[in-house]
Amino acid sequence: MGQKYLIIFAQAHADFRIPELRSVAELYGFDLTLPEEIDISRPFLVLELASEEHARLLARRCILIKSLCEFYAQGATYEEVHEQNHLLCNAWSRYIEDTSFKFIVTAYNHTIPQSRQKDIVESFSYMGFLGKIDMKNPEIIMVVYEEYIDKHGTTRDRCEGDGDFRQVYLGRLIEEGSARPLVKKFDVKGRTYYGNTSMEAEISLLMANQTLAAPGKLIYDPFIGTGSMAYTTAHFGALVYGSDIDGRQMRGKDKRPGIIRAAEQYGIADRIVDLCTFDVTRNPWRCGELFDAIITDPPYGVRAGAKRLGRKARPGKTQQEPTVKQSFVNRSDDQPYLPPTKPYELSSLASDLVVLARYMLKPNGRLVFFLPTVTDEYEELDVQTMMCDGMEVISNSLQNFGSWGRRLITIRKVTTERYLQPKFASKDLVEEGSMHVPAHKDFREKYFLGFKKKVQEEIVDSHERFSPPKSDAEEPIKESISSPRAGEDPVEDTLRDS
Repeated sequence: MGQKYLIIFAQAHADFRIPELRSVAELYGFDLTLPEEIDISRPFLVLELASEEHARLLARRCILIKSLCEFYAQGATYEEVHEQNHLLCNAWSRYIEDTSFKFIVTAYNHTIPQSRQKDIVESFSYMGFLGKIDMKNPEIIMVVYEEYIDKHGTTRDRCEGDGDFRQVYLGRLIEEGSARPLVKKFDVKGRTYYGNTSMEAEISLLMANQTLAAPGKLIYDPFIGTGSMAYTTAHFGALVYGSDIDGRQMRGKDKRPGIIRAAEQYGIADRIVDLCTFDVTRNPWRCGELFDAIITDPPYGVRAGAKRLGRKARPGKTQQEPTVKQSFVNRSDDQPYLPPTKPYELSSLASDLVVLARYMLKPNGRLVFFLPTVTDEYEELDVQTMMCDGMEVISNSLQNFGSWGRRLITIRKVTTERYLQPKFASKDLVEEGSMHVPAHKDFREKYFLGFKKKVQEEIVDSHERFSPPKSDAEEPIKESISSPRAGEDPVEDTLRDS
């Protein structure tokens, strides 16, 4: 049986907490024992670890850990806490003789008056610490945490008898969450180069932890855009390779690529292996099992739609030129050949991404990506529609935006079998009446139609009759960014980031 520790989480992304804990534990090669029932809405979690060093590793790497303590007691009243603390005196008695200390009393969803904080500290006088009270640099810090159900309508002298009081915890502070400052470091607003859909820093860091990014790892982003996930994975020591169908996303408007400039800002430019422009469905990879992880945020079609090489089907019209040019001879007008593109439907993209990952990942490698979905329509089966043999879902975390949300899907390659280079379907994989229709299919259309159920059903039943907006019509990849409207930044308003 291991030692118990108390984790205090930051108040953000509750659904991501447990997957991050498990991923970091796997990264460092140790086990953790979680309680059978976990309420992810609460900021406190008691778990078991083999050593204090493991607890410190969690606190230093997990983005969502605010602080971590050696656990002593908890209860619905202070009487229960004192009773438990007496029974576990062996855990803290070694600090009695000559250890400087201080007490901190704090609360979640509540403010505790100074006078009551003093009373709480004095209630633990039976612990009999003989060392010096040092409020600036103590050897140990004892922490009392009160948890309240709801902060709305509370008063400064609210206490455990008010009805909102839930629990009180006692522990010894081991380490503050030292990974939390990275959220500010990688803040998009302070970045040299970013786009209007650049992934927020905290989510990018969580995704990096899901990939188990570390020195010696090679990680690939097939929709790298402006590189948000590249910076965070490289920060943890991994080497990063990125690609995108539109090179403008990576380059920006200056001579030097924007991703490289931002990477230099963070001191990680030497970990960006290369950036290439190609369609992921017509990729240049000639051998598989190159990468330890694939991390990406594929475009949903809301601000910028996913594209693939090819022509959109036009009934009654014949194609006048090939999708892919077979010769390097210049055209008659002496202009470079710009291959046409067509929309890449999200459900097909997701399925293709899993197949690509199976080919490109080493055994036990991870695919980490976001999948947008309609809240009212989502079913667990949706994720299974894109799976293939040899791949296993290990976590599925929701970032909820109300009528829609996006799910951070983590998939592990669980096979050692080597696969041939995949051939990607040119048409949607989900045909009418052929299988379960996932909630993320036709997500773009559902988003712009306000997720009206009746209209959604019409889209599924008669997808071919739906005419997409002009922004997703077939167009070639152009050499330069189009002229902006007055007051707009041409890079920020046209770039899309994974």
